[in-house]
Amino acid sequence: MTLWTAILLACAATYLTKLAGYAVPARWLQNPRMARVAGAITVALLSALTVMNTFAAGTALVIDARLAALAVAALALWLRLPFLLVVVLGAAAAGVVRWWG
Repeated sequence: MTLWTAILLACAATYLTKLAGYAVPARWLQNPRMARVAGAITVALLSALTVMNTFAAGTALVIDARLAALAVAALALWLRLPFLLVVVLGAAAAGVVRWWG
């Protein structure tokens, strides 16, 4: 399979998935359980993405400055600091750990 074949198959699958969403009855989408499931899936996907970007380097698991940045940012969020400050503190933590190590 060539790269372009894979890209075209992925495009078709994405389009068909989007098209299938229009076939879902409206009463299913208005169900409160559906809203909870959609919210939970969003949080789960974002968490998985964060973990993979924090601990993965290629196919290996690593612990480096990204973990310090995540920890500092999580603490800043827990303290309910403004989001811009959370980003700056996380970047500063990563910079300090990389400079030190």
